Amino acid sequence: MLKKIPKTENIEIKEKFEERYKALLGEDYDKFIEYSLSFMRKSIRVNTLKITIDELKKRLEKEWKLTQIPWCKEGFFIEHKKGLRRDIGNLIEHNLGYFYVQEAVSMIPAVVLNPSPEDVVLDMCSAPGSKTTQIAAMMQNKGVLVSNDSDYKRMAPLSFNIQRTGATNTLVTLMEGRFFKMPFDKILLDAPCSGTGTIRKSLKTFKMWNPNMVKRIAGTQRQLIDVAFNCLKPGRVMTYSTCTLEPEENEAIIDFLLNKYKNAKLEKIDLNIKHGQTVEEFNGQKYSKEVEKCLRIWPQDNDTCGFFVAKIRKK
Repeated sequence: MLKKIPKTENIEIKEKFEERYKALLGEDYDKFIEYSLSFMRKSIRVNTLKITIDELKKRLEKEWKLTQIPWCKEGFFIEHKKGLRRDIGNLIEHNLGYFYVQEAVSMIPAVVLNPSPEDVVLDMCSAPGSKTTQIAAMMQNKGVLVSNDSDYKRMAPLSFNIQRTGATNTLVTLMEGRFFKMPFDKILLDAPCSGTGTIRKSLKTFKMWNPNMVKRIAGTQRQLIDVAFNCLKPGRVMTYSTCTLEPEENEAIIDFLLNKYKNAKLEKIDLNIKHGQTVEEFNGQKYSKEVEKCLRIWPQDNDTCGFFVAKIRKK
């Protein structure tokens, strides 16, 4: 049952935002706003580098109800059985690195990437480390994982989370993603974005949002996906993801890559998750029909944040 965030009735939604999202959603617009202004379910990911799923469940299930997240076997929605607590970050198991507090749909990119212990992997925009630590666990602390970010202020939480979870196959680098040139077996580009899928985590997104910001960020995303694809070894896979619902930052970016590189091929993502239709035309721009293979997830689809994920193979 949805629980509305207090004092949200006074939030001002910009006219251009409303126009844009009514064009995208039609009659589902009101439901999108309802979910965006409601508390989000808490979720965690078991850190299998330190504990098994069953062992953590035994430790937590005395006080907490755990519900399996359908698209990630290590992921669980979590709620206090008596409804007395929401501060899961204060649990001793969290401080010990036994689990990571991670939004449920944020677990999808690493699941789609499916890294193996033999791979050399790049997480191009990795801070604060939720997906990096997930990838390290999937690699069983083997292979090599380059965990990069361009903002030195974000190095502290990234390094702390890597240490807390016991990820030892990880090299932390501080540089702009556009400067990467070495080849990788697999690449995750969780691109910086306008964040319109995460309004329920940060209501200030309503205030910050404007069409010019979307255009500016899309320029950075095109640059990053171009570099990432050039760093990807032939025959290998990369994932592109954002926590925004803007077509210019999602389908348009994939369309740009497909048009520029004939050996860039999308692969269909087959996960047990509800999702909306991808956008093939918006604001007079038509995108490749191939974008239908991507995942566009609205907050109301699964009572999560909104998200976009694409799986790209370099032929």
